[in-house]
Amino acid sequence: MCRLKFSFLVFVVGLWGSGIHMAQAQSSKDANGATQKEVQAKPVAKPTGSNTIKKTDSDKRNVAAKPVDPPLAAQELRIADRVHVGHFPCELGASIRMTADAHTPGYFDLQGKGYKYRMRPVSTSTGAIRLEDEKAGAVWLQLANKSMLMDQKNGRRLADECAHPDQVAFANDMKINPPPPLIDVSNVVTSNKR
Repeated sequence: MCRLKFSFLVFVVGLWGSGIHMAQAQSSKDANGATQKEVQAKPVAKPTGSNTIKKTDSDKRNVAAKPVDPPLAAQELRIADRVHVGHFPCELGASIRMTADAHTPGYFDLQGKGYKYRMRPVSTSTGAIRLEDEKAGAVWLQLANKSMLMDQKNGRRLADECAHPDQVAFANDMKINPPPPLIDVSNVVTSNKR
């Protein structure tokens, strides 16, 4: 019984002592004027050790990143090297912006009023530069003197007569120095007269 009273007394004295200590801690202020309670309430930085993996901002962005684009063949990369990038004014006051993807060679982001497409080069038999967004059904055709954007799913042109400065220069040169005709009309007219 005596032991029980002694243990109880030690317990009470311990509580009383910690109460005095807490009261002193609350009233004492640190150099910045904050009480000990306020200092304890501030979040403490977690230690970083060699086993701790720290997420960087790029890791956080990669979590919500878009799907990985498949790599392109050498022929498609050669086509991509010839794609004009930048701002393209088009007919009827429309315009588009073509941007090369710095992280995925050969891919382009095409953006206009009300649409944005992820384009990749596609081989053609005509020599025209063709970019496609297969999911959206968008096709970008780049000729020597102009470019156009088509929506194949809905069968309509989204932008026409779009011209990069290099294409404008080529079109002006064609006016001054027209290419030879594909069919020689002078022989057709002469042969009809006989």
